Amino acid sequence: MKKQIRLPSLLLSLLLLAGCAAAPTGSSPAPSVSPEQTAGTGDTRTITDAAGRQVEIPGTVSSVVCVGVCTLRYTTYLQAQDLVVGVESDEVGVPITKPFSYFNQDLFASLPVTGNNGETYDEEILKVNPDVIIANTDADSAQALQDRTGIPVVVVPLNEGMFDDNVFQILSILGEVYHKEDRAEELADYLKGIQSDLAERTAGVADEDKPTVYVSGVSFKGSHGFEGTEAGYAPLAALNGVNLADTTGQSGAFSLDPEQVLTWDPDVIFVDFNGLSLINEDYASNPDFYNSLTAVQEGRVYSQISFRYSATNTELALADAYYMGKVLYPEEFADVDMAAKFDEIFETMLGVEDAYAQYQAAGYEFKEMTLGG
Repeated sequence: MKKQIRLPSLLLSLLLLAGCAAAPTGSSPAPSVSPEQTAGTGDTRTITDAAGRQVEIPGTVSSVVCVGVCTLRYTTYLQAQDLVVGVESDEVGVPITKPFSYFNQDLFASLPVTGNNGETYDEEILKVNPDVIIANTDADSAQALQDRTGIPVVVVPLNEGMFDDNVFQILSILGEVYHKEDRAEELADYLKGIQSDLAERTAGVADEDKPTVYVSGVSFKGSHGFEGTEAGYAPLAALNGVNLADTTGQSGAFSLDPEQVLTWDPDVIFVDFNGLSLINEDYASNPDFYNSLTAVQEGRVYSQISFRYSATNTELALADAYYMGKVLYPEEFADVDMAAKFDEIFETMLGVEDAYAQYQAAGYEFKEMTLGG
C-alpha cells in the first residue's frame, strides 16, 4: 500500500517541477549575456591589460585611481575624469603646459592624494577604495600592488609619441575598462585623421626642397638650453621633415654640442618655450655664437609650445606639428588658421573652448622668436 501511495506523489512532483522549468507559451529563449551586458548587475568581466595580464574587474567601473604617467591623461581624454577618486600629488597646482590636469584642477585639487609620480600611498588608496587602479608599470609591480590592496590593477603602456601603437592601445584598454568604447573610437579616428592630413600635405614636397631644422630647448630630466634637442621629434616626424638631430645616431631627447649646430647651420631653428629662459641667458653671455647662425641672422627662429610634461601631451604635440607645417611648408598649410586649429584640437581632446587665447594669456603662442629678447 505504501508503494501505491508514493507513486502518484512522485508523478505529481515531477509534473510540478517540469511545469516550473518550462518556458511560458510564446516566450523567447533566454539571451546569452555578453560582458558589456553585465554592466550594472554586480557581475565581473575579464580584460587583458598591456602587460598581458588577465584582470577581473567589475561589470561597471564606478571609481578609479590612476598611477603613473599617461593614466590620468588618457582618462580625461576619454571623458572619464568623474570616476577619479584620488590623484597623485604632482597633479595639483600644475601649469597650463600640463593641460589635461590644468583644466581639471577644480576636480583634482579637491580629491585625496593617493600617490606621487608613480609611487603609491597604499593606505590612502584603500581609504578611497576604487573599483580599479590604472597603472603605468610592469607586470610584477602591478601584481604586487593588486596583492597588497586587493584591488584590480590594469596596466597601460607609456606613450612618448603622437601616433605610435601605444596611443591606440591605451585608448582601447581604457575604453573597455570605462565602457567608453565609442569615445575611444572617436579619438582614435580623430588622431588617425590628423596623421593622414599632415602626411598628405607634405607628401609632394621633394626632399631637396625641405628646410633643415634644429629643435632647441627640449626638456628631458629637467630643462635644457640650446643644447637640448631630440631625434625623432614627433611633430616634425609627422611632417616628414628634416630633423638634423636624426643624423646623429641618437634616439629621443639628448644634449648636443652646440658647435655641431654651427657646422650644420640649419635653415630653421625652433625653440621650445621650456628652454627659452636658459637660451636667453646663454645668448646674453655669448651673442656671437647665436648671431653667426644664418637662421638667427635672417629671422627664421620660431616657437614650440612645450608638449612634454610627464610624457607627451598629445593635444599640444598636434598643435606644434601644424605650426611647424605652416613655417616649413607655407603653401601646403596656407589654409590652416593656427588659433582655430589649436582650439579645435583642444575641444576635441579635452572639451576645452578658446584654449589658444588662454595659452596666449599665459605667455605661450606660436610666433617668430628673437633670441635674447
